[in-house]
Amino acid sequence: MKKVVFAEYGGPEVLQLVDAEEPHAGPGQVRIAVRAAGVNAHDWRVREGQFRDSRPIALPSGVGLDASGVVDEIGAGVAGVEIGDPVLGEGSDTYAEFAVLSAWAPMPGGLTFPEAAGYASVVESALRIIGLAGVEPGQTLLVSGAAGGVGSVVLQIARERGITVIGTAGPSNQDYVRSLGAFATTYGDGWVGRVRQLGEVDAALDLAGSGVIRELVELTGDPRRVVSIADLSAPEHGARFSGTAGSVQDALDEVAGLIAAGKLRLPVEKTYALTEAAAAHADSQAGHTRGRRVIVL
Repeated sequence: MKKVVFAEYGGPEVLQLVDAEEPHAGPGQVRIAVRAAGVNAHDWRVREGQFRDSRPIALPSGVGLDASGVVDEIGAGVAGVEIGDPVLGEGSDTYAEFAVLSAWAPMPGGLTFPEAAGYASVVESALRIIGLAGVEPGQTLLVSGAAGGVGSVVLQIARERGITVIGTAGPSNQDYVRSLGAFATTYGDGWVGRVRQLGEVDAALDLAGSGVIRELVELTGDPRRVVSIADLSAPEHGARFSGTAGSVQDALDEVAGLIAAGKLRLPVEKTYALTEAAAAHADSQAGHTRGRRVIVL
């Protein structure tokens, strides 16, 4: 099968498309014929070696967490899924023709494979950091980097929970952020003042890693109410960095009803072929994504 790997840490250019042995489903896993794979910031952070000390990996390594596809192999102890079922989920090395998933859910009707590929890890991240921020219904949450995949999910889940959201995003994404039920404002000079004009902030999430932790602490007045998934320096300001995922299966189970009801949607901004994985990473690193970037097989 074809698979994207990297043999050394570095920029997008280290990604290579190679012939590799097919993986097989172990106990509690399923294998899918991949139809699409979500492109996450986590993917290129691992490729760059940002986690080499805390989470070392063996090189060469595959790439990718999220995927959608058709089940073609079922591991021991797995129930409730059949060969041929379309699913979405999270596993490992998903930039490939076949991948093993450790968490999955039936693909809701009305979703295409590219749309479904983007949900698993961003849903887990969104639920986790909303919980860590301790924001409650009736309170106001500030989201820095609101238009990306995790931000899109945060805004929609917060809306369903009765949480007011202020989202910062690029000029071209202001209407998009508003369409998800949030107040929107832009980055750049004076952004703190613009946020204050929109309301008092009870908690804040940093999803973009753009060096704004100090300002988020200032706006909330409490560093314990600031959580980042993108800035490793957050603890230096008393805020929290959350980089360890919880249960993706629990997260998928929690939001399955919202997805099925059409209350949680992730638009696909751009698709790429497997041969264009390097371009997908370069575009993801450049930021300003609206929704998800997806590799389609």
